[in-house]
Amino acid sequence: MIGRAFRFAWLRVRREPGRTALGVLGVTAIGALLFDMLLLSNGLLVSFRERLDRSGFDVRVMGSDNAVIAGPAIEPASALVAAIRRLPAVSAVQRVSLEAADVDGHALPRRVTVAGVDLAAPVPWTILRGEMPAAGDTPSGLVVNRNLAQQLGVDAGSSISLRGRCGSESAPLPLALRVAAVADFPNDASDALTAATSDRALATMCGAADADRADMLLVRSAAGGADAAAAAIREAAPSLYVVTNAQLVERFGRIEFSYFRQLSGVLTTVTLFFGLLLVAVLLTVSVNQQLGEIAALRALGLTRARVMAGVFCESLLLIGIGGAAAVPIGALLSMWLDAILRSLPGIPADAHFFVFTGHAVVVHAALMMAGAAAAALYPMRLVASLPVAATLRQEIGT
Repeated sequence: MIGRAFRFAWLRVRREPGRTALGVLGVTAIGALLFDMLLLSNGLLVSFRERLDRSGFDVRVMGSDNAVIAGPAIEPASALVAAIRRLPAVSAVQRVSLEAADVDGHALPRRVTVAGVDLAAPVPWTILRGEMPAAGDTPSGLVVNRNLAQQLGVDAGSSISLRGRCGSESAPLPLALRVAAVADFPNDASDALTAATSDRALATMCGAADADRADMLLVRSAAGGADAAAAAIREAAPSLYVVTNAQLVERFGRIEFSYFRQLSGVLTTVTLFFGLLLVAVLLTVSVNQQLGEIAALRALGLTRARVMAGVFCESLLLIGIGGAAAVPIGALLSMWLDAILRSLPGIPADAHFFVFTGHAVVVHAALMMAGAAAAALYPMRLVASLPVAATLRQEIGT
């Protein structure tokens, strides 16, 4: 019966190419917007998780849960780092301190974010040019991002003088640093000026050579996984906030990124409604124009269920063809929209708002099919309640 219903619907669709083309084009446009809303709903979270995993660390330790890198500093840091490194569930630990500095000797001020790290431990950035500096380099080695290298016209082997802006009113003397490498830093905004050096060099730049603090600890778990490492660290340091990448993504999806989910949900509902309305109107007009033909087919023995199935299959064909065409068009449109949003200031250079996933394709197909079923309800009701004899008499009378 299904095969016959589809053949019946296909014949009806082919008889009216203009109406069919209009319906398919409308569904394609609406389906492309629907697909983009689905990509937007999880795009930032998927991109955020990929960037977290790409750093090579799967657990973060902070002084509080206020933000990713905010709140009270971890002091004393050295003893805590040593204790965490001894845990069997931990493979590596990296300490990170963040301060601001000005590039000394330039006419225009260049405010730089400088990270102080343990150069003997694994680092979260990716070297593009040059070599990783060593902790004992003199002058201290510095890793800069591409923006800073381009704006200052420096490369591996050049020298930079930085004057720390570390919360004190009187800035210490500038510190001469040798550029050892140019690198990509995780979560860097497209216009960010970022550098990294040893934690000792950062303390010297800030006028506190004996400082033993860190803003955050990055932890790489051992074979037991991130959850086991996080549990062990919480037991060793219960006063600190310990979070895995998965927990951080879940939290951001629930709190920080909830706006995009709500926006996507509203736009998805509105878009799906207009798609349903368009197909329902087209099918209703088509059925009303062919009431006499449908009554004649019923009189010749075509069952009510078969005619209703034909209307339902016609809705499936219109939305199915338009929905299939909407996926590649929506993917191309999402690339354009993503480029616009990524150009906003403060957005990480490697962040994406629209991320293509198989889950989005499955949800898109399910919503389109649900829309096809809903759009066919009223036209199917018209066919089911059609008075065959009265309709035939009216057609003959006219």
